[in-house]
Amino acid sequence: MKVLVVGQGAREHAMVWKIGQSPHVTHIWAAPGNPGIALEPKTTNVDILASDIPALIAFASQEKIDLTLIGPELPLSLGIVDQFHEHGLCCLGPTQSAAALETSKAFAKNLMQHYHIPTAQYIELTQIEPAEAYLRKAAFPVVIKADGLAAGKGVVIAEHFDEAFDAVNSMLSGSRLGEAGKKIIIESFLEGRELSYIVLTDGKTIIPLASAQDHKRRNENDQGPNTGGMGAYSPVSLLTPDLEDRILNTIIIPTLKAMETEGCPYEGFLFAGLMITPEGLPKVLEFNCRLGDPETEVILMRLQSDFFELCYHAARQTLHQLNDNPLKWDSRSALCTILSAQSYPEKGISGEKIEGLPEVNQLPENCHIFHAGTQAVSQEIFAHGGRILCISALGETLSNARQAVHSIAEKIHWKSGVHYRRDIGFKETNHSF
Repeated sequence: MKVLVVGQGAREHAMVWKIGQSPHVTHIWAAPGNPGIALEPKTTNVDILASDIPALIAFASQEKIDLTLIGPELPLSLGIVDQFHEHGLCCLGPTQSAAALETSKAFAKNLMQHYHIPTAQYIELTQIEPAEAYLRKAAFPVVIKADGLAAGKGVVIAEHFDEAFDAVNSMLSGSRLGEAGKKIIIESFLEGRELSYIVLTDGKTIIPLASAQDHKRRNENDQGPNTGGMGAYSPVSLLTPDLEDRILNTIIIPTLKAMETEGCPYEGFLFAGLMITPEGLPKVLEFNCRLGDPETEVILMRLQSDFFELCYHAARQTLHQLNDNPLKWDSRSALCTILSAQSYPEKGISGEKIEGLPEVNQLPENCHIFHAGTQAVSQEIFAHGGRILCISALGETLSNARQAVHSIAEKIHWKSGVHYRRDIGFKETNHSF
C-alpha cells in the first residue's frame, strides 16, 4: 500500500513514523514533509505545499496512492477531502463543510448551543464598540477567540479589561490575525483541568484514542501566552471509565449526530479540547478536525495497533470490522517536550544551525525526535520556525519519561537559544482543583 501524508510538522512526522511500522505499507510520501521525515524508513518527501490541492491530486493520481492522510487544518478548510473524493481518491478527513467545527468558532459554539452540548457561555461579536461595552460589564478572566484559523494563536485569556480590550481591538481591526479575527467569540472562563480527547469515526463507528493532556502556555507553571502547544503526556488519570462514558454520551455522540442533522456528516479524527470542571463535568473548549499537535506525538508513541490499518478502515467506512480487535496500548507513560525559539510565539527563527542533534540510530529505543520546524542544507539541520523539535519518550512512570526527554533536550542548542518547559506532566502527580 502507498500512503501520502500531507503536512510538514511534528504531528505529520509522528504519523509517518507510525505508519511506516505497518507491514501493509510499502512506501510513504510526505508533502512537503521535513528533514526528519525524510530519514524515516520507506519515506520520501515531495515538494508540494499542503495548500496546493490540485498538485496533491495530480501526484496522488500519478503514484496511485492508496490512502491520503491530512495533518494540518488548512487543507481541510480548503476542501481537500471533497476534491480528492471527486477524483476517486481515498482520503481520510472531514469535508469542507464538516471542518467548520474547527474553521469557525462561531459555527461550533452555535451548534453546541442549539444541540445542548456543554460548553462555556459566549457572545459573538464583529464590531469593537459592542465588544468594549460587553467587556466593561464582564466578570474576569474572559476568553477571547478569533472565529477563523489562527495557527494556535487565536486564543487570549484576559485577566482584566485592558488586556481584553487590547486583544479585541487588535483582532477586530485585522491587525492581529487578519481575516481570521474579523469575527470573535468572548466566552466565560472555565475552571478545572484540561483534557484532550480524540476519536476516529467513519460516520458510523467511533473508536476513541488514548487520553492526552496538552500544555498550551509558553512558560512553566502555565504562565505566558497561549501557543500551539509546548508538550503533552499520555495517559491522563483524570479520564476514568465513568468520565469517558459521559464525554462520549454528552459531547462526542451528540456532536456527530448534530453534524449529520445539519447536513454535514463527519468522518475522520475529531479532537475535543475539554475542561473537566471541579464537579467532574466535561465542557467543550474547542473542536479540532484532525489529530492534535503535540498530543499525536505521545498518543502514537503508545499505540501498538497498526495505525495504517486503523486509518484505512476509517477512510473506507469499514471501522466496524475492527470492533472485535480493540486498540492495543503500551502500558507505559509517554511524554513529549517542544523545543522552541526563545521568541516563540511572537515570531520564529530561521537559518540557525541545530547543534547536538543525535542521529536516529543514536537514540534510545524508547525515544524519538519529531521535527517541527527544520530545514536541511548540505546535510546539516537548521531551525526554521517557532516550534523547532519535539522530543518524545516512553517511561515506566511520567518521571522516567520526562528524564529521558530532558537528557536529550539539554544537549541540543542553536545560536539564539532553546526554550522548553521542564514541568510537562507535573500536574498529573500533583493535581488539584
